[in-house]
Amino acid sequence: MMSFAFFFPGQGSQSVGMMQGFDGQSLVRDTFTEASDLLGQDFWHMVTAPNEALNQTTNTQPLMLTAAVAIWRVWQAEGGALPALMAGHSLGEYSALVASGALSFAAALPLVRFRADVMQGAVAEGVGAMAAILGLEDEVVRAVCAEAAQGQVLEAVNLNSPGQVVIAGHKAAVERGMELAKAKGAKRALPLPVSVPSHCALMQPAADELRAYLKDVPLQAGAVPVLHNADVQAYSDADAIKDALVRQLHSPVRWVETVQAVHAAGIPLSAECGPGKVLAGLTKRIVADLPCHALISQQALAEAISQLK
Repeated sequence: MMSFAFFFPGQGSQSVGMMQGFDGQSLVRDTFTEASDLLGQDFWHMVTAPNEALNQTTNTQPLMLTAAVAIWRVWQAEGGALPALMAGHSLGEYSALVASGALSFAAALPLVRFRADVMQGAVAEGVGAMAAILGLEDEVVRAVCAEAAQGQVLEAVNLNSPGQVVIAGHKAAVERGMELAKAKGAKRALPLPVSVPSHCALMQPAADELRAYLKDVPLQAGAVPVLHNADVQAYSDADAIKDALVRQLHSPVRWVETVQAVHAAGIPLSAECGPGKVLAGLTKRIVADLPCHALISQQALAEAISQLK
């Protein structure tokens, strides 16, 4: 069997109709029903009909977890093998932990709902912001943040691919950072439509609340190692996993290093387990010779299973 890795997408990959490729797959509907019953909301409706609830952080996080777990369950049911490594982008780290067996789906759903709520509550509406900086090297973006902060929080928080870095912090600092980045040669500096400045120091209060919540969440070593965003390390100890999840809230998502670590481990193939193709696209830009199959439909999943043998 060929060694491969699984990547799980995070917030931002959601869209109406994102599960259409699995129409008629009872495991998908059953997983959405399970999530809806547990959290008291109709998550299937959110992905099948236009509505504002889809993009509300408190809904999007459990929704994306549900979608990824549903596709993972189909993968298993269709005879897909276990990957050698897993990783998830931001929220996707929780999907990876569920798929690995380190965290139960029933425990993960209220956990990510709590995570979303404390993230939203950590910073008042309009105080924080995020922006994508395209066309600058990571070190230049970090220098931009240091110069534009002017006593406020401004950090490089999503190191997504070479030339694509997301910054976050106080709104005014982000705006200064965008202008300075363009002055230093950035191809584009785009504000992101989010209400939470994720993965920066402004999330420390949320991280403190998450740490307290995690004390009562059962975790164990999973069947597959999961590389964590905060340090690109895998842990088998429950306390170490919880600490990595806490640090993730106020630390950069080191995605370039994560994909490079998978490649360095000698793993020749990968797959994105969740809606959309965001991580497949990033993987291609990070390591050109690490193909990534986007499992966006039953057909795509079947084709991936035939190749990942």
